[in-house]
Parts: sequence; C-alpha cells; structure tokens
Amino acid sequence: MNQAVDVLIIGAGASGAAVAWSLANTKMHILCLEQGGWMKPSEYPSTGRDWEAKFYGEWSTSPNIRGRPEDYPINDDHSPIKVVNFNGVGGSTIMYTAHWPRLHPSDFRVRTLDGVADDWPIDYDTLVPFFEENDRMMGVSGLSGDPRSPLTHPPMPPQPLGLSGPLIANAMNKLGWHWWPSDTTVATTDYEGRARCINLGHCTPACAQGAKASTDITYWPQALRAGVELKTHCRVREITTNEHGMASGVVYYDEDGVEQFQPAEVVILACNGVGTPRILLNSASGKFPDGLANSSGLVGRNLMFHPYAQIYGFVSEPTDSNRAPPTCLWSKEFYDTDLTRGFVRGYGIQFGRGAGPVFEAVVSEQKGILPWGPDHHRIFRRLNGHRLHVSAICEDLPETHNRVTLDPVLKDSHGIPAPRIDYTISENSQKMMAHGLARGREILETAGATDICVNSPIPWGGWHLLGTARMGTDPDRSVVNEWGRSHDVKNLFIVDGSVFVTSGGVNPTSTIQAIALYVADQIKQRLANLFD
Repeated sequence: MNQAVDVLIIGAGASGAAVAWSLANTKMHILCLEQGGWMKPSEYPSTGRDWEAKFYGEWSTSPNIRGRPEDYPINDDHSPIKVVNFNGVGGSTIMYTAHWPRLHPSDFRVRTLDGVADDWPIDYDTLVPFFEENDRMMGVSGLSGDPRSPLTHPPMPPQPLGLSGPLIANAMNKLGWHWWPSDTTVATTDYEGRARCINLGHCTPACAQGAKASTDITYWPQALRAGVELKTHCRVREITTNEHGMASGVVYYDEDGVEQFQPAEVVILACNGVGTPRILLNSASGKFPDGLANSSGLVGRNLMFHPYAQIYGFVSEPTDSNRAPPTCLWSKEFYDTDLTRGFVRGYGIQFGRGAGPVFEAVVSEQKGILPWGPDHHRIFRRLNGHRLHVSAICEDLPETHNRVTLDPVLKDSHGIPAPRIDYTISENSQKMMAHGLARGREILETAGATDICVNSPIPWGGWHLLGTARMGTDPDRSVVNEWGRSHDVKNLFIVDGSVFVTSGGVNPTSTIQAIALYVADQIKQRLANLFD
C-alpha cells in the first residue's frame, strides 16, 4: 500500500500548483496526483508552421475533439456552450490566452448591490495580498492605474499596442468609452528565467518559448524544490471516507492502469468546476448517498460559463494578425449594473488583434464572405491580416438548473462515469450579449470596419468553469465554508473555480489562484485546530 501523506492534492493546474507551492513551507508530506503528464514545449504547435492546422485536431481546446489519453470525454450535448479544458501539469494554463483581469470588489457583493445571486462570504480586500503574490509568481505585464479596474502592480510593462491597439483605442476615444492596456501573464521582459515574448504566434494552444506563464514553469519548479511530490498519469476515481465521515484518501489508476489507494490526512480538490463535482458525485457511499460533501444538494449545480458574444470585422489598415498575445486591450465601460440597459450586472470587453491565415480562410469561407472562384485570392488578401474583433465576456448569474451530473452511459478510458453538462443561457445573459454585440458593432464601425460578422455565443467558449461547489457560511446553501473547507467533511478542501459564488465579467484565472493561495494561508494559520 502507498505510504500515507499529510496533504493530497488532486490536480496540478492553476489552483493545484498554487496551493502546493504555498503549503510547501510547512514541511508536511504533500503529494499531488495529476491525470495528465509533463508537457514538452518542443512539441507545442508554435514550433512548426502547421500550428493552426493542429488547433483543429490534436491541439483543439475541446477534450472531445483532442481525445488525448489523458483527457476524459464530456457529454455537453445539452449545452450551447461546450467545455474546453486541458489535462496535464499546468492544466488549462497550458492552453489559456494569458488574459489577466481580476474580479472587481463589486463582484463579491452582488446580492447587496443588485438584489440577485448571493454575496461571497469573503470580500475583495481579503484576497489583495494573494492577488499580489500570485502576480509576482506568474509574472504579470501591465500598466498600473486603470481607473475602472482594481489597482494592480504588474512587475513588467504592458504588451505593446502593436498595429491593432491604436485602431481600437482611437475608436474608443471617439466614442468616449473606457479602454486600457490588458494585464497579461506574457513576459514583456526577461523574468524569473523566462524569456520575453517574441511573437511566435497566438498564445493558444501553448507557448513553446515559455514567455506565457503556465504553472508547470512558474509554481511547480519551486514547489518541487521545496519538497512537494508530484505523480503524473494518475487518474482519481473517488475520494474514500472512514467511519468518522472524514476523507481517508483516494482510489486512483496509475500510469499502467492499476488501481491504487493513496491514504491522506487532508484532501484538496483542484480539478476545475467540472472535474471537481465529477469526483465528488462519484464518491457516493452509504454515509454520503448523494455524493461526497453534498448535503446541500449543490455539488454540480450553479455552473457558470461566461457566455462570450463576439463580433468582428475588417479594416483597410494592416492588423497584428496572429501575433501574440491575442488580447492587447480591455474595456470596463459596461461592467457594472445600469438598469436602463434592461439587465442586471454587466460584461467586460476584450479586443483581439486578429487571426492567422488558416483560421481566416476556414472561418471566412464558412461565413460566406470568402468566395471560391476567380475572386478568392483577391478577397482573401483583403481579409487576411486586417481583422479586428470585440468580445463581450458576459457575467453568468448562478442558476441551480445549470449543472454537472454523472452521465449514465459515457465513461472515460478507465470506466469512470463522464460528466454531463445541462446548461441554458439565461434571459438576463441573452440581453447582455445583445447589448455587447450592439456596442461591439459601434466600435468596429467607428474603426472603419466592414464585412462585420457575429459569433454569439461562441460555442467553444466554455473555458471558465465556475460555481459548482460554491463557498458560503450556510451549509444548506453552500458546499465549502469561507476558507474552502467542506461543511460536511472537515478534512476536505476545494480551491478551484467551483467555489465561485458569482462569476463576474472577466476571465477568472487570476482570482482562482488568489483564492487557492488564500485557502492555503488559512490552512497554515489553523493547523493546530484544522478539523474543529
């Protein structure tokens, strides 16, 4: 049998890496199990000229298309937004676009401010030191002082505006709307052993150069040097419990497919808003018939995706095309509630530099603006390298019918039930998307764009997997308490995006990691009476 460990972490992505690094200074025996492996940057698509083609197959953001042995299938037939995630050391930070906003202070007080959803049991100020620590660890580039965003202190200067940035900024200035250079985790200077970005290509799917921060090259080297143990190709099936209702360890399949038991004193879940409820629901037992930590019935419920409404067009001036990073500017003009718009809450706007030639050819032909025949090359030259796009990332309000359950038929390669997604876009979000598309059209037209096309919602937009094991002080209305400990199982913690109470209107990775560092800090402060 495997030797018992003090702390067992499931998942080596954004939150798992952060919590492992933070807890390492306790000198406890910490083990992390990751169902994927270490990534090889020499094999990333951006090392070759066919990188865009690989994006449609083996390097797709969708596990259902990618189908690597490390992936698990997801039944998302009952959702207009499809789940995108990645299994490996670094998790989805391997694949993300490195866009790096924080949730706003208002996002933690939605019930108080707007009478919808719920307030978080913690506030923004509680997380500030952990945001700052995480920005240093991940290496953030940006410009401090955005009047519409929380104050940040990025250690590196912002991304250059390039060719696309001034076209967008000038249009926003004409409209009198807020814009600011985006914070990103793409290095603009040499930083902590990482070389600065040289614009090899789009930051998704992966950065061969290491300019984009992913936790396999930021947190994990330091955590391993501090004594954390990391085992790869270990797929966890369930968390076991003892006669006292405490977590006793996990059953997992090792690299050879052999079933193993790993005992542990503390179990920490860091598997994202789909993977975490999947494991909890699959850990049902006589004592926990509805799944582990699920006395509230909320495990898997309140799934929030952030519906993306995207609109794009083509300008006469050259744009940055696929040169990294894809997002150079953001706007918070429509972030907070204004009831005259016809909906509550709001959305962030992300501006994209453009697209690569293969993507442009495929999508423009699908949209009917790139014809076959004698005009094909002439029109392609007008489109390629001239695209600008505007995306509204819309706040998703928590609704219990949006949920993750276990599929009764679909299973992964080890026979573990796959997750099933049931999700509908709310009327509030539909109105928000329509508003965002209308504003996006105004921006593009002001920038002089033509051939304007709409993607709404972006079907492969399920990057942000939030809310399925929410945080709260009331055990009847939440899964974990205000510092990430399960209400039902006193030695079980959750640190990933599933603990989100509300989603905000920005990418969540920065906030996910700040929460993971906060929970780790709480564990360290409470070690003497952790299970009381």
